[in-house]
Amino acid sequence: MTNEFENFNDRDEEWLHELELRATDLENDLFDWREAHARELTDSSYGRDGVPRASSEGRPGMLRAQARRTPPRPARPLDDVPDEALHHVIEDEEPDDELTTIIGTGGRPGWPDPGRRRSSAQQRTQALIDRGRRSAGRARKPKSRKTVLIVSGIAAVITIASVLIFRSSPGWPPSVATVRSQIETACQNPNVASEPGQVNFACGTDTRQILWVFALMTSGDNPQYNEAKTGRQGLEPITPTQGGQVAWSLNLHHPYNPMDPVDSLQVAARAINNIIGGATLTGTNGKPVVQPGLESDPSDCVRYTGSPAIVSHAGFPSLCAQPVSSSTGQAALVADTYRQWEVGATAASAYDVSVLFSNASNPGNPQVQAILKTLPNVR
Repeated sequence: MTNEFENFNDRDEEWLHELELRATDLENDLFDWREAHARELTDSSYGRDGVPRASSEGRPGMLRAQARRTPPRPARPLDDVPDEALHHVIEDEEPDDELTTIIGTGGRPGWPDPGRRRSSAQQRTQALIDRGRRSAGRARKPKSRKTVLIVSGIAAVITIASVLIFRSSPGWPPSVATVRSQIETACQNPNVASEPGQVNFACGTDTRQILWVFALMTSGDNPQYNEAKTGRQGLEPITPTQGGQVAWSLNLHHPYNPMDPVDSLQVAARAINNIIGGATLTGTNGKPVVQPGLESDPSDCVRYTGSPAIVSHAGFPSLCAQPVSSSTGQAALVADTYRQWEVGATAASAYDVSVLFSNASNPGNPQVQAILKTLPNVR
């Protein structure tokens, strides 16, 4: 039990001692009343044998009830007291005799109401007992293993979620972002579309990633790239002679520079569009010469659009009647274009280009990451 209950027990001892003193006074008063009553009977009558009754005045005073002097008892922790003993201390038994009833229920004038006092004392005792038992229960309550497991599980979930959220996901090489911004500038030139069919796959809103994928595969996004063996130069490697032949149709307002990334991208865009849509050139005899593109072949149109239908006009290269809009068709068209742009490119490298093109917005794709690890010039 708590110290709080021990303090209450000391106060209760004082109150009980006071009740004992008052009970002793009642016993003495009752004794006096009995003696006075006996004297009245003696004075008014004799016994049956004619002998007057003896007076009780000669009774020694020791017969009167004496107040019991109880020395203060040292407080003992109630934790050592059995529950049965506490039960008798806290709960009062029913009165067995008249005297006890007088003590418990009656009183002299001026005495406090004993019933109310005892009732409030019992309520305080009961409240202290209840609070003590709850405190003891909390103190003895072991840590639940189930609670520990739940807390551990929540902590593990939070840790795993933090790792998944905040871990760095794989992405494209930093140089790709630079090339993308340069493509925005290069594609502002309207002359990059093929002539006369006006095919502009290289600078299409949803297909212009073909330019930075080609640059990543050929030069590693290096605008100063220079391959001594073939003489190809620039971000989109091409020989200066070939680049110059394409550049005249772009109406550039400055001399063509293969080491300028924007010039290199414009030349590459026009060349890619010509490969796809074909071109009409002027021959040495001054007559137009139509050069067919990849979309001029009905069998290729089946792979790109699902239909062999083509559209033909005099003096124009033929084109697929249906647009190349599916991801599968675009990937096939990009792979075929790369094999014509990069002379000597293998089917495997062309397939890699189509994978990078199709996953332009998903650099974490396992195939993409595997391809990037094989590129020697990627920065």
